[in-house]
Parts: sequence; structure tokens; C-alpha cells
Amino acid sequence: MSKIDEVRSDMVKAMKAGEKDTKDTLSLLLAALKNKAIDKRSDLTPEEEIQVVLKEIKQTKETLELTPADRTDIIEECRHRLSVLEQYAPKMMDADEIEAVISETLAELGIDAPAGKDKGRIMKALMPKVKGKADGKLVNELLTRHMS
Repeated sequence: MSKIDEVRSDMVKAMKAGEKDTKDTLSLLLAALKNKAIDKRSDLTPEEEIQVVLKEIKQTKETLELTPADRTDIIEECRHRLSVLEQYAPKMMDADEIEAVISETLAELGIDAPAGKDKGRIMKALMPKVKGKADGKLVNELLTRHMS
């Protein structure tokens, strides 16, 4: 079952249950998935579906970060939207798992003490291993800690 079918099915359930906020979030996700498929002019692969979900999550997190503290209505809406969207995202790697991949990558590249000049080369080898499974910002922070 594709993500589009899964989201559509869950959206119908939310409508029947009268969960307007959940239905609205799923509707936006469904539109994003369909638009990506239309742009591609063919069905999406599971990896592409995951990328769309992660992009929606990232945009919602950015909205949450930029929202003033006194706008509790927007903050609550973003938190609810994130809780719904995260059900469709793959389980993300935690810091320990990312650390293990960083150590493995450093060993593969033969770098004992990474310096600033090596960062580009390391990230180039590291990111394909964690793409779609880890937050890029967290990967960057953990790698930077390895360098100091």
C-alpha cells in the first residue's frame, strides 16, 4: 500500500471520527504527495514518499521555531501537525546510532583526528548513509563535536 493510499484511508477515518485538525494535516500531506507524483509524472518510490513526509515535518518545525511565544494557537497547531506527520515518517536514528556511523565513516576514510578541512569530505561520505534516517542538523553537530 502506497503512502498516498495510507494517508487517504487515515484521512477518511479522521473525517468519520470528527477529528478536524488531524484531517486537515493529512489533507496537506496528501496534497504534497500527489504534487510530487504529478511533478515526477509517475508513481513515487517509497524513498521519495519518505522525503515528502520529512520535508513537511521540517517545514512545520521551522514554522514552530519562528512563531512568537504569545501565539499559542499556532504553536498548538504545529505540535499537533508534527504528532500526526511523525506517524508516517521512518524511525529516526538517535545520537548514539549517528555517532557509530560517524566513527565507521572516519575509519573508512582513514581519518584519526578530523580537522575542519576534512569536514566536506567526511560529510560527502557520511550523508548518503544517514539520508532519510537522521536529522542533518544533528549529524552536523555531532561531527563538529568530533572535530574539537
